Amino acid sequence: MRILGIDPGFGILGWAIVEGDNEVVAYGAVETPACHSLDERLFILHESLKEIIRSYSPDCVAIEKLFFSNNTKTAMDVAKSIGVVLLTIRLAGLRYTEYGPPQIKRALTGYGGATKKQVQHMVKNLFRLTALPTPDDVADAIAVAACHSFSISHKQAVKTAYN
Repeated sequence: MRILGIDPGFGILGWAIVEGDNEVVAYGAVETPACHSLDERLFILHESLKEIIRSYSPDCVAIEKLFFSNNTKTAMDVAKSIGVVLLTIRLAGLRYTEYGPPQIKRALTGYGGATKKQVQHMVKNLFRLTALPTPDDVADAIAVAACHSFSISHKQAVKTAYN
């Protein structure tokens, strides 16, 4: 199964294509210029995500849930970018699953309170990458796709064991 992992944001949106439990097909970041208006930045996200979906034909999408920070304006703008992501996914006919940061951390490290660095190192090790993906948003996108892949594998294993 080919999974598109997304770490949403309006300044930087991390994305990754993961196949199965151990192959990263592609990854990157969509960066929108701060000098552009929010609507232009959201349009850039939509067009870029549409192209990623067209290029890599994912079967499903995994998105990191919004973690509310102290900066309400930033949280609102990130929420708007999530709306654009969800609309783009819907227009492509894809289904999505959201995972909170503790779920992702637990899936990759076994501990829901793991640090960002611990998650990044697990991403590097699990997928045998030569370097830590940058920016951090890319490693987060790989992590959320991996979390979804592990979740699917676990559900299939449980289903097989009890059938």
